[in-house]
Amino acid sequence: MPLFRRSSSAEGERWSSSGEDERWIVLGLGNPGDRYARTRHNAGVGVIEELLERTSSKLKGHKSGALIAETKLAGESVVLARSTGYMNESGRPLGQLTRFYKTPVERVVVVHDELDIPFGEVRVKVGGGTAGHNGLKSVANHLSSKDFVRVRVGISRPSGHLDPVDYVLQTFSGAERKELPVIVSRAADAVERIVAAGAEPAMNEFNTRA
Repeated sequence: MPLFRRSSSAEGERWSSSGEDERWIVLGLGNPGDRYARTRHNAGVGVIEELLERTSSKLKGHKSGALIAETKLAGESVVLARSTGYMNESGRPLGQLTRFYKTPVERVVVVHDELDIPFGEVRVKVGGGTAGHNGLKSVANHLSSKDFVRVRVGISRPSGHLDPVDYVLQTFSGAERKELPVIVSRAADAVERIVAAGAEPAMNEFNTRA
């Protein structure tokens, strides 16, 4: 069951590995294990779980070191993935997946938490810097490119003198948890829009205040 499950889901059609159409790869960033499961840094994994629920898919092991599900979103072949390693190692399995599936960087979507976006907002971006995010740094290094698509889930910066490193590894507050299903659902909608129509239409639709 997803960590941040919304109240309803839509079934999706399972993709057969015999298909020849070019796939998208959607990676949710996070850390493994129960200790980190509900932390702010695992917001990207929460979105992957929502997409798994929508498509009635389950993750399975892959030789890349990622857990993956081959499925369809908006009629397009998609590989939903999360790393089995820690955040700063996220790029290695993703790089292997892109080579295995021969997926170009413009069809790679990385879903991640973003300190510089207010909590509750979801934004789409192509390319740009990594803003100190270790997961994004690893992805950019292993793809040899920063031109992948990002779905950025706003978590806001901590108030007071709390170190951002400690903040992202904390669980969401009680008030935040009440809002999470809607936020995660919106981020999953953004992924589906990217797959269906491309990054630019998704940016036009989602890069506004919630």
